[in-house]
Amino acid sequence: MATPEPSLHASQEPSLGALVHDLTQQMSTLVRDEIRLAQAEMTQKGKRAGIGVGMFGAAGVIGLFGLGAMVTTAILALALVLAAWLAALIVAVVLFVVAGVIALMGKSTVSKATPAKPEQAIGGIKEDIATMKGERGHEHV
Repeated sequence: MATPEPSLHASQEPSLGALVHDLTQQMSTLVRDEIRLAQAEMTQKGKRAGIGVGMFGAAGVIGLFGLGAMVTTAILALALVLAAWLAALIVAVVLFVVAGVIALMGKSTVSKATPAKPEQAIGGIKEDIATMKGERGHEHV
């Protein structure tokens, strides 16, 4: 008896079931990877926003000290009308300048953390969708 020859077509290409299985596994891995990227990106932006908010808080506290110094200046100015109030005024101005600098630094840090969406992950998902639709990644030979 002669043994049947194996089909060249069947040995060279995987079956439809194997392709669907591979696609399912790859999509699952891809989605998990994109979610991990989004989580990492959001964590980084959250840290930046937290630092900026902390700087705004520090600016508020220093501004409050400046206000206290201004009140002290007004009291000393009325009581002594000489050099003591001038010293208190200089301290108040310095505190307000420091508060302004910290506020600007805080604003800059918060602006770096916005927008709060995971841009890299969204871009990756869009590229993945385009690739699956056949819009990218296929070069015809």
